Amino acid sequence: MALAKLSRLNFTEITEGEFASALSTNVVGLFYLTQLTAREMLKAGTGHIINITASGAADQPIKSVPAVLAALTKGGVSTMTKSQAIEFADRGVRVNAVAPGVIKTPMHAVETHDFLAKLHPMGKMGETKDIVDAILYLESAPFVTGEVLHVDGGQNAGQW
Repeated sequence: MALAKLSRLNFTEITEGEFASALSTNVVGLFYLTQLTAREMLKAGTGHIINITASGAADQPIKSVPAVLAALTKGGVSTMTKSQAIEFADRGVRVNAVAPGVIKTPMHAVETHDFLAKLHPMGKMGETKDIVDAILYLESAPFVTGEVLHVDGGQNAGQW
């Protein structure tokens, strides 16, 4: 379930199906995929898992953007990342995550860009290149594990 959809749901209006879909997509699917991947990396004694989570929804809720499902499920990705990093650190496997803010993609209609840009202290939306650069940094930093790298124009830094 896309984060944009999760962000439009008020807590009291979330259906059982929407809840199950969010958990299935953002937690259950990631859990099993990462479990299979980690097994192979641990056998090899090397590897690097980079999860994708979300910045503002999980760490800095915004009243104008109801996002309890995103906070619940993407927040779980962040804590799973840190837990796995500790569990695998002495076995050659690193685990990190990238937590994007709102990124300019076709998922967001052009007419929403002004509103979405204001959700970031920098006053603009991120670009896909920003996420790619963050992933490349994490991949090139062998002493970094357990990090949730926020690529969000300052959104995670606090209220503005």
